Amino acid sequence: MDTPDDAAPDRARSATTRRYDAAGSRAALMSAAARCFGRYGYDGTSVRDIGRTADVDAALVYRYFGSKQGLFDAVSTSSTALFEPLRHLPLEDVAEWLHKVAFDGPGEGEVPHPVLTLLRSPRREEAVGRLRADVTEVFSESFASRLDGPDAEIRAELLAAWMLGMTLLRLAVQTPALTSAADRTLPYVRVAVDSLLDPEGKDSGGAAGGCCRCPMSGE
Repeated sequence: MDTPDDAAPDRARSATTRRYDAAGSRAALMSAAARCFGRYGYDGTSVRDIGRTADVDAALVYRYFGSKQGLFDAVSTSSTALFEPLRHLPLEDVAEWLHKVAFDGPGEGEVPHPVLTLLRSPRREEAVGRLRADVTEVFSESFASRLDGPDAEIRAELLAAWMLGMTLLRLAVQTPALTSAADRTLPYVRVAVDSLLDPEGKDSGGAAGGCCRCPMSGE
């Protein structure tokens, strides 16, 4: 819960805070909140922190979002925009896109990834429901409808699970190999993604016909 001190304008900076129109102030607060929540979590971030980072009056959080929780919800919802390219991305580009999201996507100090949002949300059940709805809409329904072959929904959700799992290990768990060797992971990601997009090997003449597509084989 925010303290009265959080709710008050930062008077020490009031003379130097930037002047935006309403849309500019909202955008600045959203961007600042994304960085603060991504780096310090919900409980470790105050409204004053967000206002200071945005260089605007912290009281505007209450004007535009109602509360710190309202701002967190707005930022969390916008973070699922990470998934949107999958609706129209050519299938041959999916592996590179997934790799970019998992290894070059938002970090601790940037727009919070849905995985981090889920882990740090003070209302975990709502965060789980929001992520489930987004994964279902984008992966299980929209993307699955673009896949040929059996079990399209399962394959689409496996793609989501792998992307989110890699992100979890890289950002939250920080396992040594994935954290330090991102530049060597793309060939493996491409093989795995290709097997989900084309499980019968129709486009490559491969997996179902016994062709090994090991990234180190050069084939």
